[in-house]
Amino acid sequence: MTEKLLQYLWNYKVFSGFDFKTIAGDPVEILDFGKWNTDAGPDFLAGKIKMNGVVFAGNIELHVKSSDWIFHNHSIDPNYRNIILHVVFQHDLEIAELTEQNIPTLELKDHIDTAILWKYEKLISGTQFIPCEHIFDPGKIPVGFHESNVLKKLEEKSAELEQNLVRSKNNFEAVLFHSLAYSFGLKVNAFIFRQIAESIDFTVLNKIRQNRSQLEALLFGMAGWLDRPEDEETKIWQREFNFIRAKFNLSDLKFRPKFSRLRPPNFPTIRLSQLAGLYHEHQNLFSKIIRVKKAEELFELLQDVKASAYWDNRFNFGKSSSVSQPKILTKDFMELIILNTILPLKYTYHKYHREEIADEILRFYQNIPAEKNSVTAGWKTLGMKCHTALESQSLIYHFKHSCEEKNCLHCSIGFKLLKEPSHAR
Repeated sequence: MTEKLLQYLWNYKVFSGFDFKTIAGDPVEILDFGKWNTDAGPDFLAGKIKMNGVVFAGNIELHVKSSDWIFHNHSIDPNYRNIILHVVFQHDLEIAELTEQNIPTLELKDHIDTAILWKYEKLISGTQFIPCEHIFDPGKIPVGFHESNVLKKLEEKSAELEQNLVRSKNNFEAVLFHSLAYSFGLKVNAFIFRQIAESIDFTVLNKIRQNRSQLEALLFGMAGWLDRPEDEETKIWQREFNFIRAKFNLSDLKFRPKFSRLRPPNFPTIRLSQLAGLYHEHQNLFSKIIRVKKAEELFELLQDVKASAYWDNRFNFGKSSSVSQPKILTKDFMELIILNTILPLKYTYHKYHREEIADEILRFYQNIPAEKNSVTAGWKTLGMKCHTALESQSLIYHFKHSCEEKNCLHCSIGFKLLKEPSHAR
């Protein structure tokens, strides 16, 4: 038993019976279990109990053992002066000051199903894919589980985007560029690509976006790749970058992307060239994204984007290969851009003046195939269906925020599994 689990059971009233009696043998009726307090102070606020026909209102404190009252130094803390009930899993010590103040102690040991304790111990000590793997049942997934998870993720992403909007003086075009750069960088270079994007005043990008060579020169130069040209093309990019830097008084800072742990198609050279291609192809990219009503239209915006011809037979500067083919965006990469950048920004843009935007964005997720990775594969082995991005995004979000953190007590699935009757093993 842990104090966290005890609070959970009290909050959700998960007991085998409610014929409570204090350690003195007096019946006590819980009229209001109180509001769970996650800040400093008593565990449950504004509770109500009835004893001997008298109703008492105040706070309720929970401990695994009675002696924890002393170990936690509650005696000298003024926050605990309005306690009406001391709830413990096991009563191991008479607390003199509580007795003197006529504050009853309630022991819960005989009111808690031992199967719950066994399940919880299994959950927090497991090393498998998810803590509840051995008792997981896809049938216990709550109604609206996927929609709820994806909306939580959208709200989190939206909060980040709103902070970026404040910094960029509410320039959605600039924030889109920063967010796209982050996604094009993938995990290895996400933050570096964003630094490159944020170091460039978006008005500069707008002024040169019709010239693809200058766009690439700008991004490559800020990445620190043009100091020593490898061939004629890089010499051209170097001249273009030096011109742009002088004309627009660019910073001398360089942000050097990493190549390690990346497959050649994901090299930062290719991804920055593709990002330049995207902005060269679409002069009003943000406006186009906002107007889109179907997932297919988003894929159409991205399907012709590719790295410049220089990269057809290269992955790095000056090093050509015998195989030549355009470096286009794969379907998987387009899905990543749409799911992690475009849809959160559409949601953020519309959420304060279009009530239906949440349902509209969820429909986008429903019409995009599920991602394929180790997390979605793990869920599938447990019998979970994962056909759409709504399902995969939900399961990935839940895995990261609940399962990896072993936050089973605040998990909607864990709640159902813990409450389900079973026998301890």
